[in-house]
Amino acid sequence: MVSIKRLKDAEFRKPTKTLSGVTPLAVMLKPRACKNTCLYCPSLNAPQSYTPKSPAVMRATRLGYDSFKQVKARLRAFKVMKHPVDKIELIIMGGTFLDYLVDYQREFVKGCYDALNCKMSKDLDGAIKLNEKAKHRCVALCIETRPDVCGEREIKLMRGYGATRCELGVQILDDKIYERIKRGHKVEDVIMATKKLKNAGFKVGYHIMPNLPGSDAKHDLKMFKKVFKNKRFRPDQLKIYPTQVLKGAELEEVYRKGGYGIYSDEKLKKLLIRMLKIVPEYCRVMRVMREIHPDYIIAGTTKIDLRNVLDAKLGQTKEIRSREVGLVSRGKNVDGRVKLKVKKYDASDGKEWFISFVNSDNVLFGLLRLRLCDKPFLHKHRAIIREVHVYGKQARIGKSGNPQHIGLGKKMIEKAEEIARKYSDGLDVIAGVGVRKYFRKLGYELEGEYMSKEFKVYEQRV
Repeated sequence: MVSIKRLKDAEFRKPTKTLSGVTPLAVMLKPRACKNTCLYCPSLNAPQSYTPKSPAVMRATRLGYDSFKQVKARLRAFKVMKHPVDKIELIIMGGTFLDYLVDYQREFVKGCYDALNCKMSKDLDGAIKLNEKAKHRCVALCIETRPDVCGEREIKLMRGYGATRCELGVQILDDKIYERIKRGHKVEDVIMATKKLKNAGFKVGYHIMPNLPGSDAKHDLKMFKKVFKNKRFRPDQLKIYPTQVLKGAELEEVYRKGGYGIYSDEKLKKLLIRMLKIVPEYCRVMRVMREIHPDYIIAGTTKIDLRNVLDAKLGQTKEIRSREVGLVSRGKNVDGRVKLKVKKYDASDGKEWFISFVNSDNVLFGLLRLRLCDKPFLHKHRAIIREVHVYGKQARIGKSGNPQHIGLGKKMIEKAEEIARKYSDGLDVIAGVGVRKYFRKLGYELEGEYMSKEFKVYEQRV
């Protein structure tokens, strides 16, 4: 049992944006035609699947979709709002990034790092190296892609950019509906992309869409249960985006001709409540609802705050976000006495250990994801740490916080090493560029794009 002083509400009056321990900074890609336009996706003067009045699109448009300028502008805005800006989670939005020309990809990512570094580098590799000790460190990088644009080549590219998280546009696990909505891939592509990403150490997120044409609430729930019951899936994160009929989408015409029906707000709310109750403790529901301007919504819910409505109804559930200490602590005291908890489960032909620090109320202070697989991809050893995260109010690099930077991360890593020694001759970590220095202090060395540690002795067990 680890004891942390009782946490008071006054300590958590920072804006919600950074109460998960990092500062999320989103940048938008320039618009381009998608090679496969789905039935529900609008084709407007904006990045694919977005509308011109989306906040991120409006910001990017003003800045000519320049990644350097976007990052600089967001850093300035965060500082004005008194957010800490030394631990940045960079999120690249705007469609299937890996479908863009590789030269554009590299320049776009380099612009992001240059802005974080406050210095222009000669090339991407130099910018990444510089960010290891920069004032604004990229501790995580997320890229969105389609399951059929996520092979070995694409995963190697993502690791070369310092990416640690990948979000897949899964929508629903049904080949017949994929065909109906002109999705252009199959469930098997989801299975393969999920496995390859996990074996490369990535944290994997799914985008899920209830109320797609060809489905109903009963089928949506059945398919959602499959996401976690079937061990070929089991993502680490979810974004749930109920289908909306948008201007500029082919679905608009289908809807106007009576070929598609939208759920009522009440029916949707009941379905989402049942879905959220299913999500296991190792998965985080990142968002419910997309931020679409009402001007573009022909049919479907317009409740941007739907997540808050659901949370008020449900209270604390098993999923990660509803248990994070920083968010739970708003308005009340939280018991700071925590214990280490380990959950083991099978996923994508591998073994997963979900290591966490929780208190007696199951409030989450920190987590670590350890994976064991027979065929590691890009890294050396069978065992790999896919994520280490300590939640709560963000503490600045080099400063002690509560609960950040007080040793919880180190204790979870020690537990992961203890488990890994039983199965592997070493342990790799898919560390964000800005976290490499931390792992060096713990005896890890950079090998390729991974931090790695050799074990002198290990005992292999079945």
